[in-house]
Amino acid sequence: MKTFKTIVRYDDISKDLDKKIKKVLIDNGFEYLDEKPEYVIVIGGDGTFLKAVHENIENLDTTYFYGIHTGTLGFFTDYKSDELDEFLDDFLNKTKKIVKYQLLEVEVDKEKKYYAVNEMRIENSLKTQVLDITVNGLEFETFRGTGMCVCTQIGSSAYNRSLNGAVIQEGLPLIQMSEIAGIHHSSYRSLGVPIVMSENSIITFKSSDFNGAILCHDAYHTKLDGNKVITVKLCDKKINMLRFREISYFKKLQSLF
Repeated sequence: MKTFKTIVRYDDISKDLDKKIKKVLIDNGFEYLDEKPEYVIVIGGDGTFLKAVHENIENLDTTYFYGIHTGTLGFFTDYKSDELDEFLDDFLNKTKKIVKYQLLEVEVDKEKKYYAVNEMRIENSLKTQVLDITVNGLEFETFRGTGMCVCTQIGSSAYNRSLNGAVIQEGLPLIQMSEIAGIHHSSYRSLGVPIVMSENSIITFKSSDFNGAILCHDAYHTKLDGNKVITVKLCDKKINMLRFREISYFKKLQSLF
């Protein structure tokens, strides 16, 4: 039997859609399953989608995500709340196309690993954060400022965009590193602009003092006090996203401005 689970935004429209979707799928032979479902139906916006991925991070190989948009942005969802019938009809009857999104892997002191769909950030709002940065083992620069952001292709239109980073076209397996409030004067200087890197790039941030800094991965965060080395790269974990209609990436970008 095919199994599914819903992850729902906390508003009345999303909750109403949730009830209708559950009824139709159960009537069509699906079983609702909280643990390790085959399909995760996301009802909400991109924030709800990120929550759904992180809740199922250990089962990405066998989980397929499908979403309907009721939030403020819809990069991960192709249907609006008033397209419920088409949403369900496509899911039940059309041949499924799977689009994969590669995640970032963030390793802290070779002990803890975190994953991000959109981006990871090192941020220190208490004091100037000093970061010695290497790329693929080669020295790149020493950064001083609030922090650094590393994003995926799909995350390039999120926090990265607010840092004046480039938006990367869908389908390009690239990562991008952008400064967060870098300090630039005659004594201290770093690149000062975002840099786009190839998919096999491994970025390492080292510091003798991470006290006061936090590591953000999508909407989650953890303190970095006492840590020394953070490594970031694209990893083997991928999101299996179901697509049934062709919507231009550029049309989705128009929803941002």
